[in-house]
Amino acid sequence: MEVYILFVVGFVLLIKGADWLVAGSASIAKKFNVSDLVIGLTIVSMGTSMPELIVNVLASSNDVSEIAIGNVIGSNIANILLILGVAAFIFPLKIKESTIFSEIPYSIIALLLVAFAANAPIFNPDYQLFISRWDGLIFLFFFGLFMVYIIKLARGGRADLLEDAPDEILPMGKSIIFVILGMVGLFFGGVWVVDGAVAIAKEFGLSENMIGLTIVAIGTSLPELVTSAMAAYKKNTDIAIANVIGSNIFNLLWVLGLSAIIRPMEYDPAINVDMVVLLVASCLILFSIMKGKSKLQLGKPTGILFLVCYVAYVAFVVYRG
Repeated sequence: MEVYILFVVGFVLLIKGADWLVAGSASIAKKFNVSDLVIGLTIVSMGTSMPELIVNVLASSNDVSEIAIGNVIGSNIANILLILGVAAFIFPLKIKESTIFSEIPYSIIALLLVAFAANAPIFNPDYQLFISRWDGLIFLFFFGLFMVYIIKLARGGRADLLEDAPDEILPMGKSIIFVILGMVGLFFGGVWVVDGAVAIAKEFGLSENMIGLTIVAIGTSLPELVTSAMAAYKKNTDIAIANVIGSNIFNLLWVLGLSAIIRPMEYDPAINVDMVVLLVASCLILFSIMKGKSKLQLGKPTGILFLVCYVAYVAFVVYRG
């Protein structure tokens, strides 16, 4: 029973830890006159992917790579079908042209890169599918290219691609306490989530893939879900899709890249089906835009479609698992 309680508490610590770390770090940066742009590009942007990163690093270190890979793919599917579905259901989501022609295609390229790297060993006679350290380095290289792209967009007046940096400047002592609490919360939250996920998988005879693709993935996506739902409720949704797609790219290239460098990750070919689901979900955004009555936005019907698709996907994963 204790491990399940810690599993739930771990999710709370992951979410609050990321929030505290971002708030404290951003406040310290502002104290030293660091621009909102730089804060957004570094602290805030990476902070939203911190729960996935911590869970993956710990899962990779503990040699439970199925949870690590499942967490990233499952989180990305949840980002599109669940988070965008909820946000679009609440209020229509406006879409930037650069998101359609640059960011979504780049997220698809990142997914295909990961899929190719994971399945490339299949061409060897005695193959074992895995994501190697070299693959991780390649992912980080493409992540660097994406960061260069974001910087160019921001310098060209597209700083709205980033999440807003916090306006409040906390006292230095409080900022330092927030940073320390954030790091401690992220570490212990990640440990308890990974340990709990492994325990649940073993006790109920479920695969680590299934736990990573569903429970862990949804849990680590909760910050984005709450943020997007609140933004839609306040009718401030013009950057919701760009942020979701950006988070997906962070997860595929940054999170998986670091995880693979720490320890090469064994890859279950069953996840190829989930890769296809993520690819279809990414393309579904573009299809919905082209078929929609209103240009450059996702409306309530699309939101309902996304949510139905996500429920069907989770049901499929549970049935398979």
